Amino acid sequence: NKWRTVFPGNGGRWKDWEEASMFYSGNRIQTTKYTWFTFLPRNLFEQFHRMGSLYFFFLVLLNWFPQVEVFHREITMLPLILVLLASMIKDAIEDYRKYQFDRTINFSKTRVYDK
Repeated sequence: NKWRTVFPGNGGRWKDWEEASMFYSGNRIQTTKYTWFTFLPRNLFEQFHRMGSLYFFFLVLLNWFPQVEVFHREITMLPLILVLLASMIKDAIEDYRKYQFDRTINFSKTRVYDK
């Protein structure tokens, strides 16, 4: 039973508070990046902004051309897939921990002091 204590600093600005409360009516904290539907596309988008992932993807593309093929196509895809999977698992675990922390903050009891 931990309590959060909130000290509002609105003072005499009730008009500003009414306008702000229209935009932020939920008053909940959310620090997570992903949802169930946006995890895969958004995570892949972020992964391919890294030079290492782009390098391995370039090698995979090169091996699909028979003139340039050095290894088997499947073997060249393994490093890219392993790096992407490891990063996805790490990001999913971090985001889930943020989600759990947000839930504990959002459902904690709060005392609000007002003048």
